[in-house]
Amino acid sequence: MGSSPYAAPVALKLSPGEKVIFQGHPSWRAIVGFYIKGIVVTALIASIVALFTALFSDDVDKALVAVVVVAGIAITILLGFVKRVATTYTITNRRLNIKRGIVSREVQETRLERVQNVNYDQSVYQRVMQIGDVDFDTAAGDDYNFIFSGVAEPEEVVEQVDRATREAHGHAGLGEPDEEAAQAGSPPSGEPPA
Repeated sequence: MGSSPYAAPVALKLSPGEKVIFQGHPSWRAIVGFYIKGIVVTALIASIVALFTALFSDDVDKALVAVVVVAGIAITILLGFVKRVATTYTITNRRLNIKRGIVSREVQETRLERVQNVNYDQSVYQRVMQIGDVDFDTAAGDDYNFIFSGVAEPEEVVEQVDRATREAHGHAGLGEPDEEAAQAGSPPSGEPPA
């Protein structure tokens, strides 16, 4: 996978020998729920404005309602875009990094050696949208949440972290047991003896 197709240029300062395995933002599909809520809230506010203008002037002020609708949708789209673009997830062969914010900045980082387990969760909505949350259990414990939220193809992110973690810990790849069996003269697992 290398890096995500929607990845921004690497802003993370890499140390010698460090390479980016994955970089991306929450999927646009993760923000769809935010957009739907924003449109519902906008419709509710526009309805209230229409009701109040009808009560006080015997007719709905259509221009004011239109302004509320356009402004509400524009604000929702802008906030959703900023929310998505302002969060960057990076996996290198040495560390995991989450950057949030544009003006103010929050950075979470952990070394791959500290990662003990990598899991992903998908709600029904997330399964339909083909996104998920990748949760990294680190040596820091339960009070330290390290989660890539709303990423597309979370199983691939888990696979990339798994591979990087094995490399960081100095273990061979997935074929290790079969290679050991072949070196010992035994057939690889899944094959019948000759």
